Amino acid sequence: MTGLLVAGTSSDAGKSMVVTGLCRWLARKGVKVAPFKAQNMSNNSVVTLDGGEIGRAQAAQAAAAGLAPSVRFNPVLLKPGSDASSQVVVLGKVVGEVSALSYRDRKAALLDTVLSTLDGLLAEYDMVICEGAGSPTEINLRATDIANMGLARAANLPVLVVGDIDRGGVFAHLFGTLALLDAADQAQIAGFVINKFRGEASLLAPGVDQLTALTGRPTLGVLPWRDGLWLDAEDSLGYTPDGPLGHPRPPVGAQWLRVAVIRLPRISNGTDAEALAVEPGVSVRLVSEASRLADADLVVIPGSKATVADLAWLRANGLAEAIIAHAAAGKPVLGICGGFQLLGGTILDRVESRAGDVSGLGLLDVDVEFAPAKTLRNPTGTAFGAPARGYEIHHGRISRRGPNLPGLITLSDGEPEGALAGCVAGTHWHGLLENDEVRRELLRWAAALAGRTGFVPAPEVSFARARIAQFDLVADLIDQHLDTGAVLDLLATGAPAGLPVIPPGAPL
Repeated sequence: MTGLLVAGTSSDAGKSMVVTGLCRWLARKGVKVAPFKAQNMSNNSVVTLDGGEIGRAQAAQAAAAGLAPSVRFNPVLLKPGSDASSQVVVLGKVVGEVSALSYRDRKAALLDTVLSTLDGLLAEYDMVICEGAGSPTEINLRATDIANMGLARAANLPVLVVGDIDRGGVFAHLFGTLALLDAADQAQIAGFVINKFRGEASLLAPGVDQLTALTGRPTLGVLPWRDGLWLDAEDSLGYTPDGPLGHPRPPVGAQWLRVAVIRLPRISNGTDAEALAVEPGVSVRLVSEASRLADADLVVIPGSKATVADLAWLRANGLAEAIIAHAAAGKPVLGICGGFQLLGGTILDRVESRAGDVSGLGLLDVDVEFAPAKTLRNPTGTAFGAPARGYEIHHGRISRRGPNLPGLITLSDGEPEGALAGCVAGTHWHGLLENDEVRRELLRWAAALAGRTGFVPAPEVSFARARIAQFDLVADLIDQHLDTGAVLDLLATGAPAGLPVIPPGAPL
């Protein structure tokens, strides 16, 4: 046995963090370890080196393990385009659109793909740390589950269940998660982890002891709350509406630069803004109503999985008018991917929304047409005079470009990418702001346009180092607060035999 599944009592309970920490902790010990998430539902994704697409959290987990992202680490990715449908990506490639009902009928075939992919990783790596999806006790979906207990049973994986104590009711969440599973599923649940604890540990001990007595399973660790864990959000659930991103540090110069990131309903790769939030003196807020733009210096419109629908939302709540007014005042606007597309003149969409011709915001002299095939690539070039790398994930393509419109980026072959017209900039590149010198030059450009002459970009900030520091912080928490010996035993031998069954079990 060389695999382990980390499940959670709910979304955002800490599954991704625990998997990231275990991967980093094991890699630091010299173990050849890989992450795995059978099925992810997220619009935050990255492009792998072989041109596929996986969830951003699995790319981060791979980086924590010292690996390049691979489609094998996330064989099934669901990208919601609305409340009723999602795009399905299998081993990095789009295979169609599904509703919740139609997807249920496809899961049996996808389980074969998931298991064969996991078998390949188990044969190649010393250990594979798997992440569940949502809750393992979604009893209405259990019959076709491929990500939680369906995977654990099929691959005979021991399961740790993570509960978020910060939400309250963690003991009920952990006990109830176990008790609603049938006997065979319960046999795979080997222990619990409590996450995001604040306070005196001794006050928690009686509850932990009682949980063990009630379930016959140990709590293998109580991980403390840490404010520093915010990079690489798995999906939009990690973004607080109208709230700050990260933890702003005091400015190097005399002034702050205030950034408003539009929290689109179908925001995609909103993580692009995280690179801005690591900068001292840059205050980044995710905003969803027009008044929040009144005191903003730079407005960022991120990617979208439903560009035309999100454009209609901008118009309906007054944000479109506020963005146009911001640009008319000579203040900077940056659009990324879908955000770039809606800055143009027209959008012809017969693919995503099937709305046909739609007028954009008219701030850039470009037109966009959606193509059936998705563009997935890892381009290189220069932006603001500095070397740049990024990745592209989009159906929309530039169908017409103004004759005198310069690019924001010059590609390696000399062709322009994106656009830069006065105070308005746009690009299809995700990850552009992770290039440190490019980010600093963009901040200088934005500060000058906004009149923030006292703002000075910090000269030594490295986004890559900030990400690695977060990996190491999580690994340190694992090392200090988790019973790592017990985890290694589970990886070696699987769930212990004879674990008690807790009534009532799954309903008939």
